[in-house]
Parts: sequence; structure tokens; C-alpha cells
Amino acid sequence: MYALTVDQVDSRNGDDRVEGTMRELLGALDDVVLAPERTAGDEFQLLTSSPETTLDALLRLTRTGGWSIGIGIGDVDEPLPASTRAASGSAFIRARDAVERAKRNPEHLAVEIDPDRRLRGNDVEPILRQTVRLRARRSPEGWQLADLLAQGVSRPDAAEELGITPQAVAKRFAAADLRDEDVLHAALVRLLADADEPA
Repeated sequence: MYALTVDQVDSRNGDDRVEGTMRELLGALDDVVLAPERTAGDEFQLLTSSPETTLDALLRLTRTGGWSIGIGIGDVDEPLPASTRAASGSAFIRARDAVERAKRNPEHLAVEIDPDRRLRGNDVEPILRQTVRLRARRSPEGWQLADLLAQGVSRPDAAEELGITPQAVAKRFAAADLRDEDVLHAALVRLLADADEPA
């Protein structure tokens, strides 16, 4: 299982974004086992059994920025309660440790994994953090193109929709580092899936 503990960065000096972000995630994510729920102050948690959903949540949160994200991979006590706040188990303990560590690194991301799993946090975390760094360099124009391509729009059709030439689309595509986007996403999902497999 994958528990995420998410803490708003510098919330004392900004608006509370927790409620709006939880609603957005709940509307966008598939396979959420326990819905996002505020746990304390400017922090919320959610639980999923899906590596795809875990990655999707991570990429959505890091794209908007302003969050420290701890991913805990491990066991969850059963039967599951109706409320995320009432849930317990090692995945939640790992997520708590991870979010505290995430507050101290530039990407605001950390991963902790139960020792009886196939992979360690150091097998997963550096690759996720590198992905976050690469995406953080993407311009608004690059994101505009990325979003169209993610919807299945072809590059020629994207050029027409954006009102730019195919050559300009090619430049944006290269600058946004989109060539391996789908392959990278699939590889990260496999990595997270392996991280939850027993040793």
C-alpha cells in the first residue's frame, strides 16, 4: 500500500490550500483506497493501493508546488476504517517519517519503504526527485504542449490549436524534454510497483 502525507510549505505566510487540493485530487485520481483527509493543520493524507495513482498524485502536487510530500510504502492495518485519519499501519508511519525528511530537501519529496519489501527508499527516491527537478524546469509553453499531447492531440494538431508552426512545436517539444515522457512515466510506475513487492 502507498500512504501519502502531504504538508503545505510555509502555510503561515499564505492561504490554506489543503481543502481545494484535496478536492482536486479526489476528482482526478483513480483507485484511492482512503480519500484525502486533513490530519492536522495544513497537512493531509491519502491511501492508495495503486502505483499509478501514487505517481499521479505526486506529479500533480509537485507541478503546482508548495507541498512537502512523504510517500510511505508498507502495510496497513485491517479492517480499513472509513476515515484516513483513523487508519494505521507501517505505510502511515513511513509516510510520516518521509514527510519530515521531505521538508529538508529542495524537491520537498521523500520515500520510505518497509524493510520487508523488494526495494529500499534509496532505489526509488532519487529517480522521483530527478523527475521532479526536470519537470520544474518546464516553461508554461512547454506545459501547454505537454497537456495537449497527454490528451492524445497530435503534434500537427497541437500546432494548429496553439496557433504556431510545426517547427515551433518541435522546439517546444525538445525544450520541454517531452520525447521520453510516456516511457519515463511507465518506468516510474513499474518502479513503484516493485517497491511494494515482498522481498
